[in-house]
Amino acid sequence: MTFARLPILALALATGLPAVSPRPASAAEAKPKQPNILFIFSDDHAYQAISAYKDPRQLIETPNLDRIAKEGMLFNRCMVPNSICGPSRAVVLTGKYNHINGFLNNSNSRFDNTQPTFVRDLHGAGYQTAVVGKWHLMTDPVGFDYWHILPGQGVYYNPPMIDNGKPVKHEGYVTDIITDLTLDWLKNRDKTKPFLMMCQHKAPHREWDPPIRHLGWNKGKPFAEPATLFDDYENRGQAVRDQDMTIEKTFTPKDAKLATPPQLNAEQKAAWDAYYGPLNAEFEKQNPQGKDLVRWRYQRYMHDYLACVKAVDDGVGRLLKYLDDEGLAENTIVVYAADQGFYLGEHGWFDKRWIFEESLRTPLMVRWPGKVKPGSENKEIVSTVDFAETFLEAAGLPIPADMQGKSLVPLLAGNTPSDWRKSFYYHYYEYPVPHHVRPHYGVVTDRYKLVHYYAPDVDYWELYDREKDPNELRSFYGNPDYEKVTAELKTEVQRLRTELKVPEKEEPWFYGGRKPGQPGPGEGKGGAGGGQGKKKAQATGAEPGK
Repeated sequence: MTFARLPILALALATGLPAVSPRPASAAEAKPKQPNILFIFSDDHAYQAISAYKDPRQLIETPNLDRIAKEGMLFNRCMVPNSICGPSRAVVLTGKYNHINGFLNNSNSRFDNTQPTFVRDLHGAGYQTAVVGKWHLMTDPVGFDYWHILPGQGVYYNPPMIDNGKPVKHEGYVTDIITDLTLDWLKNRDKTKPFLMMCQHKAPHREWDPPIRHLGWNKGKPFAEPATLFDDYENRGQAVRDQDMTIEKTFTPKDAKLATPPQLNAEQKAAWDAYYGPLNAEFEKQNPQGKDLVRWRYQRYMHDYLACVKAVDDGVGRLLKYLDDEGLAENTIVVYAADQGFYLGEHGWFDKRWIFEESLRTPLMVRWPGKVKPGSENKEIVSTVDFAETFLEAAGLPIPADMQGKSLVPLLAGNTPSDWRKSFYYHYYEYPVPHHVRPHYGVVTDRYKLVHYYAPDVDYWELYDREKDPNELRSFYGNPDYEKVTAELKTEVQRLRTELKVPEKEEPWFYGGRKPGQPGPGEGKGGAGGGQGKKKAQATGAEPGK
């Protein structure tokens, strides 16, 4: 018997249940409560430097970051469309690739702050919205009730910041200050509304200036070296060989802490000198050369970089504790990610930019109580271009048709849609400064990467097989055994370029090498920003190439 259309009395007689009329649903019950969103975004944080990702070197323990994974979902292959700071942030805000949102590089791009973003949609739907920390998009934040950002790249110690358009200066360490400001806003928000807080750290970006409290944190224990620290770049083409981002050749005295940051106050400088002074004197006495010098620099780099990560982990712990103490954890989505991956000595490199794994992959962990199974892992190809769509669906809002990512909500619930992506398009533009990495695009699958280096003075392809060559040390392009795979991937990369509306012809300013006076994105007629916010952008401008 079916009961779907029986009147209440008949249904009661048929089931033996009392005849009770249904209670009208209140407005609150009719509309599910929208979740709060705490988006914690760091800069250049390698997944290798989060203990939940179980890097073989075991470089660091990050208990607070690991807690997000333990109580939520860890994504193993979250990719960025363009591995560089500003463009990655533009992708997160818009859910679109950089050739669509107009922010292609850090050299001459400016974000069109009149274009749609998921923040504006959430704000329009009643969310309180705030961003604190690194912005790096050259125009003012729009769609936020509150913004308190670093000018350009910002500095680690005693940083100047911009509080809703007003210049201010803080005393202390930038990661702690960003966490403090985030907590202050959360404590004073309108508690009748859901919130979006974008807490965006500068750390652990170059030059990896560590917090004073974490100097010597590893107690002199040496860090394990990556297997490819002394990569000779054989079996790959000109672009890989002709770059400028090695620990051997590109590492500066400031990177190595042989120069003191000028922003330190007297107390900070005394602690800095007490730690680095004797170590630097011993370095000068030993005067290492060749591979010994590379090894010394690597150890110094890891101490400093990972000390910055420790400060981020400290801040994450404070934010999670606040959610617990205020009873907010159950209805708050907590997302931790970085704007891209980073090299921790692999291939002899620091920095990012490449389609290769350490650069392409960013950490992503999401906690959403009641929606995400604690301790779950996901191996699907996901991306930062999916974040905007995810936040909108989580808030119960429609996803604009022109966004280019996919909502992660089904994956977070443990369900992979049958049409989920099996390939991913990557495109890097910035050249020649600061690291002389040639523009390239390519397609990535679970096993392969097909890459086209195409400008300004190269034009060739490379093919990588991560199953046979997980460290990506050899191109298999042109190998007869890979003819079929190569043909299939060339078809796929062209399909993706068509689907994503990638222009076949690019203007010189795409790379950051425009002529003086030549309009770039966001400047003049037809630009992405139409000249919006020009004076303020000049006042808060990003440092080129950062």
